[in-house]
Amino acid sequence: MRYLMLMLLATMLVWGGCSHVSSTGDAGPVECNLGEYSSSFEIETQSDVATLAGYTSISGTLTIQCPSCTNLNELICLTSVRDYLLIEHNHLPNLDGLSALTSVGWGLRIFDNIGLSNLDGLGALTSVGEGLLIGFNYPLHDCEVCDLLDQLTVTPINIDVHGNLDDTCTPVPANCP
Repeated sequence: MRYLMLMLLATMLVWGGCSHVSSTGDAGPVECNLGEYSSSFEIETQSDVATLAGYTSISGTLTIQCPSCTNLNELICLTSVRDYLLIEHNHLPNLDGLSALTSVGWGLRIFDNIGLSNLDGLGALTSVGEGLLIGFNYPLHDCEVCDLLDQLTVTPINIDVHGNLDDTCTPVPANCP
């Protein structure tokens, strides 16, 4: 029994990392042990999302331009994108797969994402370097945008929010433009 316990402990130490359960149902747990993806990456299909499963950071730009994608769940390990995160021209209902993301080095652009009704998936994001652009994400409301701005501890130099703010948020969050 003692030998079995030691073997189990050794196996856990060798594999290390954290694991998250993918909510795609058939992918099983995602092991967060691949470290940094050393390049830029463009997600154009749902299978491209799976390519990044297990990576904790991206050294370049991550572009998510996938009208056919239904979720980003396999990105659950991603904590940082060194350059830009571009989320454009999608029909995603949410960004929940990005729930571990804490920083984007240069800029975050969320543009023309029909059906994106909230930004809850970016709840861990605290740092955006140079610029933040959020535009034309119907039915995204101003509360969602302003709450995102309020949670940032490192605020981007340039903030451009248009096509969203409908003045329905009461009270208006402190960093609301």
